[in-house]
Amino acid sequence: MNILVTGGAGFIGSAFIRLLHQKRPAWKIVNVDKLTYAGNLENLKEVAPHHSYTFVQGDIADAQLMAGLLKQYSIQTIVNFAAESHVDRSIQDSGAFIETNVVGTHVLLENAKRFSVDKFVQVSTDEVYGSLSSGGFFTETTPLAPNSPYAASKAASDVLARAYFKTFGLPMVITRCTNNFGPYQYPEKLIPLFILRALNNEPLPVYGDGLYVRDWIHVEDHCKALLLVLEQGRSGEIYNIGARCEKMNIDIAKRILQILKKPTALLSYVKDRPGHDRRYAIDPTKIEQELGWKPQFHLDDYLEILIRWYEEHPLWWKKILSQKS
Repeated sequence: MNILVTGGAGFIGSAFIRLLHQKRPAWKIVNVDKLTYAGNLENLKEVAPHHSYTFVQGDIADAQLMAGLLKQYSIQTIVNFAAESHVDRSIQDSGAFIETNVVGTHVLLENAKRFSVDKFVQVSTDEVYGSLSSGGFFTETTPLAPNSPYAASKAASDVLARAYFKTFGLPMVITRCTNNFGPYQYPEKLIPLFILRALNNEPLPVYGDGLYVRDWIHVEDHCKALLLVLEQGRSGEIYNIGARCEKMNIDIAKRILQILKKPTALLSYVKDRPGHDRRYAIDPTKIEQELGWKPQFHLDDYLEILIRWYEEHPLWWKKILSQKS
């Protein structure tokens, strides 16, 4: 198998490449990543020396580059992780989100059609569904109702992918996952942000009343689901991926402080962001029943392990924080 992984230097993309390297060592992996602020090749240092892995720095919106890569490496499968993904940044400036998430996906789809790839996996997010009240869950038939520029850009790329299946017969699947946690996550995201601020005795910024609910999944569980979808998922289908692990943001912040024996005085309630979705929760019944997938990790059991990982890898995150300052 010759597989193109886009955005493979990011948090989830690099975890997926590490999984492929472990579980599918005969596959030839081409990783194309623009190496924006969140891309980090150190996440792949264990994979980089191997002859089955190739890294190319580039933009998925570059049609000539993408065509050249698909031709040069005889790409059979594309898994598209490449995306601008931080909601706050999309509120400040949405242009990059449209360029990468919409235009970039369109370029990939065009080339997938041109070179007749065997499978195109569009990696998306539960945020395309909008916000839930206190009851119910997102299913694959939940109408799209994105509330941020980021979510809107991902919804647009999803419907583009669906259109290429319906119009051109492109073998395509869409996955929509809940919030990921795990090692190597860029520290603008909630859990690593809170961990690193607590370690440094800095305030933990909690939006609004802190009662916003997110559904959490370990990045390795997500990647194992993606591999199942890639190999066994039915073309044209959507698969929701979640671990049934809903947590309020404030409860995660308090638990991190408790584990690190830090005072709750470090909690800092800040002005809410515009259009903040109240609750996300995924129903993963379809992928469980059709593909036999089950998550192995739960945030309650893993949070302390994750905190210790960040404590034991200060060089990794201090380098990132120094680049941000």
